[in-house]
Amino acid sequence: MRDKLFIDGRWVSPIKGGTLPVINPANEVLLHQAPGATQEDINAAVEAASAASSSWRKTTGKERAVFLRAISEGISKRRDALARLEVLDNGKPLPEALWDIDDAAGCFAFYADLAEDLDHLQNDFLPVPDERFDCRVRYEPIGVAGQIIPWNYPLLMASWKVAPALAAGCTMVLKPSELTPLTALELAAISEEAGLPKGVLNVVSGYGPEAGAPLAAHPKVRKLAFTGSVPTGSRVMLAAAQDIKNVSLELGGKSPFIVFDDADIEAAVEWVMFGIFWNQGQVCSATSRLLVQRGIASRLSERLAEESQRITIGNGLAPDILLGPLVSEGQYQKVTRFVEQGRSEGARLIAGGKRPAHLSKGYFLEPTIFVDVPRNSVLWREEIFGPVLCMNTFASEEEAIHEANDSEFGLAAAVMSQDLARCDRVAAALDAGIVWINCSQPTFTQAPWGGMKKSGIGRELGKWGLDNYLEVKQVTRYTSPKPWGWYMK
Repeated sequence: MRDKLFIDGRWVSPIKGGTLPVINPANEVLLHQAPGATQEDINAAVEAASAASSSWRKTTGKERAVFLRAISEGISKRRDALARLEVLDNGKPLPEALWDIDDAAGCFAFYADLAEDLDHLQNDFLPVPDERFDCRVRYEPIGVAGQIIPWNYPLLMASWKVAPALAAGCTMVLKPSELTPLTALELAAISEEAGLPKGVLNVVSGYGPEAGAPLAAHPKVRKLAFTGSVPTGSRVMLAAAQDIKNVSLELGGKSPFIVFDDADIEAAVEWVMFGIFWNQGQVCSATSRLLVQRGIASRLSERLAEESQRITIGNGLAPDILLGPLVSEGQYQKVTRFVEQGRSEGARLIAGGKRPAHLSKGYFLEPTIFVDVPRNSVLWREEIFGPVLCMNTFASEEEAIHEANDSEFGLAAAVMSQDLARCDRVAAALDAGIVWINCSQPTFTQAPWGGMKKSGIGRELGKWGLDNYLEVKQVTRYTSPKPWGWYMK
């Protein structure tokens, strides 16, 4: 485990000697003291990224692809060790962590291909209505990127930002969450082994006020990419406004899952549980608002209560575990407050809601299901970010769409029905950046990821993720041998 920051291709101690206590959420034991950066370290990292930018931006996409593939291979070679680190500082079950590491490696490989494609797109000819002009387009890196990532998918969220930035020719300063900094620091080590030029990737772990805020406000940072909560995203956006920085934000969600009465109940139970209990419900896109057509509501809620109680809970490194602890004591307290508030607001608890009896240590909470949740309650309207499902019923397709869209969020949504025409109608009507039909949560590096309303600005992944780090430049040349002749006849 690393105890130094990675700045300008070197491992350095924080200037003020700060540390971050990393707690194992499964047993509440101190795991490691990670380095804690402050503004002075951020300044050094940004200066390093700025100095490296002039040469890195001149490399071709083909040259950058070599480094991206080497990083992808480095992640794959360390797959087991990286997954174990994810479990230790995040708490997720090992099978989920292994899946995440594979996705991270695949992300770098995908953007290696896009980096090579970028070479072919340069100087794309644009047809214009005046044949005297040659009009072309260039794609150029924005410059230094500040990237702030959350704790729920530590290495994967880093990959979603670092890989496209490298492909575009940007340099960057990456700040992982203070709760889960371990694998981001390992990513720095992997990039070093891959021979990435110094200063291109700098990794600085630290608290938000001491490290995240000065990174967002630094005048040499030209791009800010943030994933996290709405309040913090708002502050990042405000910091970006001071210098008119380019900004992309992936924020919270309160995603609906609509189940019509012709759906297969057993399939619905499986996907509903996957949509809310995967990663302990600590997923921005978690389909936490379940809307069920009245004809099957009673049976579906019974089956959900039955199956949720069969989910194995415990330390993510133990075999056959499907639900680990919440990430921290603070998150545990937050989620349990929501549960208590749900009870006080009149929602009916049909499963979970408490610590598992066999686990006296760790931030564990049983899979929790509420039904008949008041539509104006905090439980129904606010992001909980835990394994808590809220269920209500509806009568018609129109009512389902209205209820689903009645939210300040718009990240994702799901719809389940055997009537695919109805699924397509509902998908078109939902205010969400991602819609799943007859499933919940599949995520592909090739497809755009992002939301509407308070769920954020911009899209990650796919070619859209690369676009986040590119400026588009028009280059127009006068080609006619005849003088322009406007003033001089």
